[in-house]
Amino acid sequence: MLTCLAMAGFASMDAIGKFLVRDYPIVQTLWIRYIVFTAFALAVAWPHISLRSARPWLQAGRGVLALVENGVFVLAFAFLPLADTHAIAATSPLLVVALSVAFLREKAGLHRWLAVLVAFVGVLAIVRPGFQTWSWPLAIPLVGALLWAVYQILTRLVAGSDRNEITLLWTAISGLIGTSLLVPWFWVPPSPTAWLLLVCVGLLGSASHYALIAALNFAEAGAVQPYAYTLLLWATLLGFAVFGDLPDAWTLAGASAVVLSGLYTWNRDRLDARSAGR
Repeated sequence: MLTCLAMAGFASMDAIGKFLVRDYPIVQTLWIRYIVFTAFALAVAWPHISLRSARPWLQAGRGVLALVENGVFVLAFAFLPLADTHAIAATSPLLVVALSVAFLREKAGLHRWLAVLVAFVGVLAIVRPGFQTWSWPLAIPLVGALLWAVYQILTRLVAGSDRNEITLLWTAISGLIGTSLLVPWFWVPPSPTAWLLLVCVGLLGSASHYALIAALNFAEAGAVQPYAYTLLLWATLLGFAVFGDLPDAWTLAGASAVVLSGLYTWNRDRLDARSAGR
């Protein structure tokens, strides 16, 4: 439930961000988002506000990575429809599965690697190299998917040593410091409507990040990934409702391959766990 709520929030935030990036710089959008995010994190942590972490360098690196990943996806939305961006980004849960083997020592059998291969074929169907003129913006969500996967791995690593509130504060403050260094060079005065939308983006992002942090604190990184695919559904619905964008047949086929491979992995893990319990 926490993961599904986080994905709905992220999709809504992305739809508003795609609208704002037409008139306002990415750094400015992120800066206001992180102001709201920091205020939200302080409110959640009150009255026990603390940045005392068992792994401060890991927390700082994770916070900077989240900032870069956010910027990459906002850039992608400036060039691509929401559904297409998230169809490619849907590889992220399977990247988490693969990375969790190396960094979290979670087990992965043949079925996981086959699922990763099928997902890769799905991405090829979306991008279609050799069958159409290569468009460089298609590489942006691929980079974002990798960064998002690494972010979740780092979140899982700090979950065992720091409270959710501490992790949330580090995420917010790291991003606020990073954007504050850049925003004076990119500032464009927002209209009253833009201010309202910018604050909404910050609130949606804050609540979604906290829900995801809580989800990864309750369960293994690989276990929550199937529910992350609801992001693709929300992105498609919002992309059509707000911008009139619908994915083409190749994108739908590729996205289906990615999602089904992830669901197959989750089901096999569930069956293996049940067998081990016996």
